[in-house]
Amino acid sequence: MSDDSHEHQSFETRAIHAGNTADPQTGAVVPPIYQVSTYKQDGVGGLRGGYEYSRSANPTRTALEENLAALEGGRRGLAFASGLAAEDCLLRTLLSPGDHVVIPNDAYGGTFRLFAKVVSRWGVEWSVADTSDADSVRAALTPKTKVIWVETPSNPLLGITDIAVVADIARTAGAKLVVDNTFASPYLQQPLALGADVVVHSLTKYMGGHSDVVGGALVTADEALGEELAYHQNAMGAVAGPFDSWVVLRGIKTLAVRMDRHAENAAKIVEVLKRHPKVTKVLYPGLPEHPGHEIAAKQMRNFGGMVSFQVAGGEEEAVAVCGRTKIFTLAESLGGVESLIEHPGRMTHASVAGSALEVPADLIRVSVGIENADDLIADLTQALG
Repeated sequence: MSDDSHEHQSFETRAIHAGNTADPQTGAVVPPIYQVSTYKQDGVGGLRGGYEYSRSANPTRTALEENLAALEGGRRGLAFASGLAAEDCLLRTLLSPGDHVVIPNDAYGGTFRLFAKVVSRWGVEWSVADTSDADSVRAALTPKTKVIWVETPSNPLLGITDIAVVADIARTAGAKLVVDNTFASPYLQQPLALGADVVVHSLTKYMGGHSDVVGGALVTADEALGEELAYHQNAMGAVAGPFDSWVVLRGIKTLAVRMDRHAENAAKIVEVLKRHPKVTKVLYPGLPEHPGHEIAAKQMRNFGGMVSFQVAGGEEEAVAVCGRTKIFTLAESLGGVESLIEHPGRMTHASVAGSALEVPADLIRVSVGIENADDLIADLTQALG
């Protein structure tokens, strides 16, 4: 549950203080890691603070969940073992066999795999829409549509969806709007305030921010839906452990300053890539020529630290560029303080090959870190040749 005492504080203050109350016994300013599985009861059913078993609730995880709710402006935050565990819980809470979901034509490969290879076996149908186009979303709806799924900015093509517009479409259709806010983080974008029903995060990325933890989250402003999600979280059991929760809480405290630097560095890199003769296209919502630029400027605080670009020479050259960087680390994932580079077609999005979500073979995705921007620019320049 969110703590209303932080409701009117600025984001930076909430990031540091929401859920992070001093330990009542010792005064420790950082919530302890309650590395415990079970709790002594004061007589049968006499729970202290409501804690009985750490799958159901753990004080360290509670601190993180309260923080998440406060940052997204929600009533209930829930932390999971991974982003996909959060998505799985959400889908099994909202959907039944025979239901239909609209998914974006540009999405994380793991999300697509969950729909196409796992949830579909359970009798849930799905169809693809360009969620940046309201007419495309409306055309994909069926009488059985229960969920519209959106990523904005999207992975890996950095597409932008107008959350408020799609929220209206979802309400009219009697469906829930789910927004994966991983690329933006709650510092740059607040989907619930724009009409979304549920926000999804891979806490592994910007929220943790240091490539040292795996986690996921759901946040909703709907109290009843929050209770239902919490029931399924406990019933299914893929919860965030206490140490992982503590690591994410620590990362979140610097989220605002990190995101400012990620975006600042990304903007500088984009300007260099635009002028490079080996680069055929730069995908970044901060560019005025980006088709979603005006919407991104309206619904985001800044344009983020993710950049994708295409190179002359096709797939072979894209793979070669990824292998020539010295500071950018060739690795999957994103959102850490260190810069990463990858070839989506062969790495994070291999699972969408041959589908409507297949990504260009000459595409490179970079997660711009918080190193010195000049060093990053020099590294990409030498890698491009």
